[in-house]
Amino acid sequence: MSATAQPRYLRIKEYILEGIRKKEFLPGNKIPPELELARQFSVSRMTVNKAVRDLAEAGILLRFAGDGTYVAERKAESPLLDINNIAAEVEARGHTHSADVHQLETISAGEEIALQLGVKVGTPVFHSILVHREDGLPIQLEDRYVNPAWAPDYILQDFSRRTPNEYLMESCPLTDIEHTVEAVLPDARELAMLDISAGEPCLLVLRRTWSYKNLVTFARLVHPGGRYKLRSQSRVKK
Repeated sequence: MSATAQPRYLRIKEYILEGIRKKEFLPGNKIPPELELARQFSVSRMTVNKAVRDLAEAGILLRFAGDGTYVAERKAESPLLDINNIAAEVEARGHTHSADVHQLETISAGEEIALQLGVKVGTPVFHSILVHREDGLPIQLEDRYVNPAWAPDYILQDFSRRTPNEYLMESCPLTDIEHTVEAVLPDARELAMLDISAGEPCLLVLRRTWSYKNLVTFARLVHPGGRYKLRSQSRVKK
């Protein structure tokens, strides 16, 4: 669909999002008033209000009656109950994703990893450690173990160019998820990789994922508490 064929409220949403991406509208600052946007786009104030309301409901803008609408100060956010690509999450916020690959190797499963992956002790498994960044700032340390039986080419991937999630969803679609979440104090190595100070709490997600009946991965996902939040939403059955 061409830009001229778009609903006009979508054009206004894209204008605001583009302004945030280009840092023309900075976090904590006001966006132009609705009347000004209505004149700029030759639309009704109701049309502008719909665009602004949608962005406010998404947590991108904050509206204050009698004051105006501000760009929200946002932490990186991930849906807790889904298996999402962190690169796509970052890019959806208008930011740039990058990843540092610290380890990508084949190891023999010790007792804990063998238990988590449902394999025998000593079974060869793939192990990767990545740090995901948003606009250069570390937001997640991904320490992942993979059963080669279900993802045999995992060890051959360049995870500085694509995420483990992207590869796994293509090679063996992940269908089920099990996780626990807790607050932790990271160790010295994790502090260094996440570039945070000693004593800063982190969110730790322990996650196992299946492709149908096959247990594929076990991951430790460590997020700096001051930079990241996890979100859960479910529908109440009536």
